[in-house]
Amino acid sequence: MPATTALRRVLAALTALPLLVLAGCGYGSQAKDDDTVQIAAGAKKTDGLDSVRIGYLGNVTHATALVGNRQGFFQKELGATEAKYAVFNAGPSVIEALNSGSLDIAWLGPSPAVNGYTKAEGRNLRIIGGSASGGVKLVVNPDRIASPKDVEGKRIATPQLGNTQDVAFLDWAAEQGWKIDPLSGKGDVTVVRSDNKVTPDAFRSGSVDGAWVPEPTASQLVAAGGEVLLDETSLWPDEEFVTTNIVVSQEFLEEHPKAVEAVLKASVRTNAWIEAHPDRARAAANEQIERDTGKALPDEVLGPAWESVRVTDDPLAATLATQAGHAVEAGLLDEPDLTGIYDLTLLNKVLAAEGEPAVDDAGLGVPE
Repeated sequence: MPATTALRRVLAALTALPLLVLAGCGYGSQAKDDDTVQIAAGAKKTDGLDSVRIGYLGNVTHATALVGNRQGFFQKELGATEAKYAVFNAGPSVIEALNSGSLDIAWLGPSPAVNGYTKAEGRNLRIIGGSASGGVKLVVNPDRIASPKDVEGKRIATPQLGNTQDVAFLDWAAEQGWKIDPLSGKGDVTVVRSDNKVTPDAFRSGSVDGAWVPEPTASQLVAAGGEVLLDETSLWPDEEFVTTNIVVSQEFLEEHPKAVEAVLKASVRTNAWIEAHPDRARAAANEQIERDTGKALPDEVLGPAWESVRVTDDPLAATLATQAGHAVEAGLLDEPDLTGIYDLTLLNKVLAAEGEPAVDDAGLGVPE
């Protein structure tokens, strides 16, 4: 199949997924009854905006957004401009919301960002900051898989066709010498695209033998009797790779830079607070997960999941370029032109004010 045809089919599948807006967390909705928006007396609106619409996924790899929401960091920096939150179940839905103008800023994985940017021919979003590294593992049924070579012939779940973990597994499988059709998932290993919410049940039932998944799903599988066969951090130089970035619609960035800067300042200060208060931050993240999803994570899941994710202001741009290369090699993406996908100007301004070093865009910044 020509690469361009494969690309169209993948992008169509990625953007067809429905948006999930949870009760109390939708566009323009108020927080739950026992949560009130705390706006300091005398605070002024940022950029004259009534609100800024912020999106994220309700999982541990989006810890900055979870904690920043729960602890009020975003609201504090936005002043009298209300921080409104929307919670999603998949990255492509975030792209859909950004493209439609119903979302301003979001926490997003690298593959959806690359796919969305490529499909829009570089006109819809910018990556403006980093958020998380790590937190992705291959967890397997130890009765069926004892070593990497045992993965051949087995059924391995990934969250979604063409998502960040799907691409990573296909790349790793290719390095083992196995052939897999990237679209159907059939080959020397069968790739089962399975929503993270249902993967633990599929694992318990034996319908999949393992899964390459982010946290907290990986720790949920371990709690269900699985064993970690591989931590993806071991495959990367310096054991770091981008898991979550901050993106913004280009229109919002151009029209409301002060609001974007406020959100970035809140993100940087949230990450600093997480590193200084890890136990309190973990509890805050779990409280927000409970409010967003209706169910908190048990300690045996939250503990190891939290330990495997590292928050970072650095978007680790070079690793995103590598991940895009993996998608190309897997046949899921034409060679993309990612020039301009990053604009780290405001982040580096915030970092300088906080006494922190600047971060690099790996040559993929907006051309001057």
